[in-house]
Amino acid sequence: MSSFEKDLEKNSSNFVPLSPITFLERAKDVYPDYEALVYGERKYTWGQVYDRTIQFASALEKQGIGLGDTVSILAANTPELFESHYSIPMTGAVINTINIRLDPRTIAYILEHSDAKLFIVDTQFSPTIKKALALVKKEIPIIDIVDDNVDFKEGEGEKLGKWTYEEFMKLGDKNYNWKRPKDEWQAISLSYTSGTTGQPKGVVYHHRGSYLMSMGSVVAWNMPNRLTYLYTVPMFHCNGWGYPWTSALLNAKVICCRYIIAKDIYNLIEKHNVTHFGGAPIVLNLIANAKDEDKKNIKHKVYAMTAGAPPTSVILGKMEKLGFEVLHVYGLTETYGHMLHCAWNTSWDNLSDDEKSEIKSQQGVRYPNTEEVAVMNPDTYEHVSPDGKTLGEIMIRGNIVMKGYYKNKEATENAMKNGWFHSGDLAVMHPNGYIQIKDRSKDIIISGGENISSVEVENIIAKHEAVSLVAVVAKPDEKWGETPCAFVELIDHNKNVTEEDIINHCKENMAGFKRPKNVIFGELPKTSTGKIQKFELRKKAKEI
Repeated sequence: MSSFEKDLEKNSSNFVPLSPITFLERAKDVYPDYEALVYGERKYTWGQVYDRTIQFASALEKQGIGLGDTVSILAANTPELFESHYSIPMTGAVINTINIRLDPRTIAYILEHSDAKLFIVDTQFSPTIKKALALVKKEIPIIDIVDDNVDFKEGEGEKLGKWTYEEFMKLGDKNYNWKRPKDEWQAISLSYTSGTTGQPKGVVYHHRGSYLMSMGSVVAWNMPNRLTYLYTVPMFHCNGWGYPWTSALLNAKVICCRYIIAKDIYNLIEKHNVTHFGGAPIVLNLIANAKDEDKKNIKHKVYAMTAGAPPTSVILGKMEKLGFEVLHVYGLTETYGHMLHCAWNTSWDNLSDDEKSEIKSQQGVRYPNTEEVAVMNPDTYEHVSPDGKTLGEIMIRGNIVMKGYYKNKEATENAMKNGWFHSGDLAVMHPNGYIQIKDRSKDIIISGGENISSVEVENIIAKHEAVSLVAVVAKPDEKWGETPCAFVELIDHNKNVTEEDIINHCKENMAGFKRPKNVIFGELPKTSTGKIQKFELRKKAKEI
């Protein structure tokens, strides 16, 4: 034993398990009267948010919710979903946020697989939830979120539970002492993957990882205290990238946004002087290509973070011209959200706009809370040459890798072979150490023995002036094995653009074997987080 270990053991005075819940407690103590949550006419201070979560947590415990229990919630971005990121873990339970766009069968699977003991639901989605509950073999108590801001369609708005959210809260004790984790490895949340290749997998986060992700985001994005954050990221997605916790750390003002509509986003930015927001590239696309009458002349700098599929340099350039400074980040559900960011180097300031946009579309370097990220040969585990050309798989290890997949030992072991988490994303390492994704391993198109990056082809097609969104997938081909097939969504659906126009554009900008043989026009299928559903497009390509 080292002399630095002798008589220097951990004790309660010098070691406390990390938990992001403590951020709310501090916000209540330091800034109790500062606005925390704004949703329409509803406004809560940090003191009020703390009081509400404490009382709700107490009510949960009185209903038998405690350590290791799962509480599921399916809701839009409202104060109730934000507060649940605190109230549920305050009891020692685990929050399971469910995607609002899932089908009843998948929701039912998640409720059963997660061992949900309580289900908090937004009544806007009552038709889908009723169908899901009919498939669940056990009875789950329901709490209804009733939102007066919703213009309900036929069938929506039905109360399914014994209590509304506000009624349930009144059952709790206002002086409740929340349950701090005894171990920072204790689970705090359960998020399910998209399940495009089978049933979705449950990703388990712990208190330590969520705490460190919140801290890392502050540093990586240079976030100031008391900023104003527009919540356009669905809070069910990686716990809203962890920002329910980060916002309390920074004593931010959070503007809840239920509907992701360009007009609403511009109006909220102007009305509340929003400084920061996040969203998938689809959200940036929505903002950049909004109708002129929906746009606002934003007079202050707005910082946007985008994650998901690599954004095209075209979209990044448009956002810059509109007054938005975009930070591109990369991450996965399994890594608590983003863990790479395109950190800007001042030596790039004098580059052309196109050159800047190309750099900003890179995934970049690791977050300060991320111990190791490498691009390696998945067979040999050797680092690829930093030449910007050699493909390898992004692999990660550190405190922001998930505990594992819930009740799926085999999948956990496969994902973490040889001490690394395998992302499944193929990338290159540039000489300056910046990582750039070229494709998902399953999205690489192999045509006549040549590897084609769908991302590369998409970026070129996106530069056509009429293109709003594009996705490229493999189409089976008798001669070549497979060829690129492009699905294109136009900025103006009435624009007279043909398949030949797009292919001619490609002829001028890429090698012949990379050019798509087919171009299909129409709206692209998307997930609730704005990701294009390539698996759906692959099905369509097979039918062409």
